[in-house]
Amino acid sequence: MIGADVQIGEGVVIHPGTVIGDGCILQDGAIVGKPAVLGRTSTAAGAAAPAVLGAGVAVCANAVVFAGAELADGAIVGDHAIVRERAKIGAGSIVGANVVVENDTVVGARVKIQTGAYVTAHVIVEDDVFIAPAVVTTNDNTMGRHGSDHSNKGPVFRRGCRVGAAAVILPGIEIGEEAFVAAGSLVTRDVAPGMLVMGAPAREVRATGSAR
Repeated sequence: MIGADVQIGEGVVIHPGTVIGDGCILQDGAIVGKPAVLGRTSTAAGAAAPAVLGAGVAVCANAVVFAGAELADGAIVGDHAIVRERAKIGAGSIVGANVVVENDTVVGARVKIQTGAYVTAHVIVEDDVFIAPAVVTTNDNTMGRHGSDHSNKGPVFRRGCRVGAAAVILPGIEIGEEAFVAAGSLVTRDVAPGMLVMGAPAREVRATGSAR
């Protein structure tokens, strides 16, 4: 289903069942509703529902939105970015160029994920979070060497926290509300609300003065 006043560029592919809200923009080469193809040993779930784009969503040039992804009103997916199956992007959030948001990740409203960041599967990103360029998140300490009963667990980014460029966040880590992770940090343990951390491994430096 395609709503009113939708702009569709050259070479756009819209897979069957995709729901596109009013006023959306699909730039040249965008692919929406792409079915996932999983490896033989993948632990990700299989078939997903159709992709759903709310009103005023923009999917920029050569970006890919998988089947089962949900983009709320006014969200933007930048050039060459990928939003995987069952990922949810909140209203007014920006997924920057060359960003990957993996399956089953939930991103809140007004979030900014900058160029080249990698948001792994099963991550929670609350409202108003800022994730700088080239940030890397992880969700499996065993690097795939685990039994069938293992569950991957991504980091949790609480409301209003900020993560500097090229920081690496290990599995299951929680970045507290209004916390600040300095550029290049390796975060191996939870960050308390309103705290600045830096280094490898990251350590508390001081309060940011912006905790709510």
